[in-house]
Amino acid sequence: MPDNRQPETLPWSFPVTVSRLPETGLHVEIEASPAERGQLAAVAGLNSIVLARASFDLVTVAGSRVHVSGRLHARVGQTCVATLEPMENDIDEAIAVEFAPPDQIPVSARPVQKEEGEDAEIPDPPEPIVNGVIDLGQLAAEFLMLGIDPYPRKPGAVFAAPEVATDPEDHPFAALKALKEPPRGSKGRKPGGGK
Repeated sequence: MPDNRQPETLPWSFPVTVSRLPETGLHVEIEASPAERGQLAAVAGLNSIVLARASFDLVTVAGSRVHVSGRLHARVGQTCVATLEPMENDIDEAIAVEFAPPDQIPVSARPVQKEEGEDAEIPDPPEPIVNGVIDLGQLAAEFLMLGIDPYPRKPGAVFAAPEVATDPEDHPFAALKALKEPPRGSKGRKPGGGK
């Protein structure tokens, strides 16, 4: 039985009805609106998304399956992990995904292929065509999220470690040393009050 749960939707949508695809295929170019870019930036934890556009070629293959190929281009505003200064990064992701009706997708996401051995690379299963529609905006948004650098760094930026304290009493183990030494004025008395 196919999994009919809806994945969490991202705030960029451009639905294409599969039944209306021409036999020769379809070329589509999309661009996220300022509102969509703002919402995507909030979801991704980015300072901003300056630009997000994608181009797609959709071709019907093997009956009711659809092969989608294309490219995503985006420019995102982030914070440099070394200097904490704002910066911009470019994202350029190639897209190649096959879609199929849910009843044509195996229940097991990665079927075991014993005859090919455990080291054989198993192709990803197709993505589901939901209610006869492929949402290219969602697809572009997913690839945008995958392309974000989690540790952005400005070119040439170097992390500067904090300076070492010059006072020898002002170091991380000074408190431990104070615990080990007897208090001043105790004249080396033993614990228990003995003389």
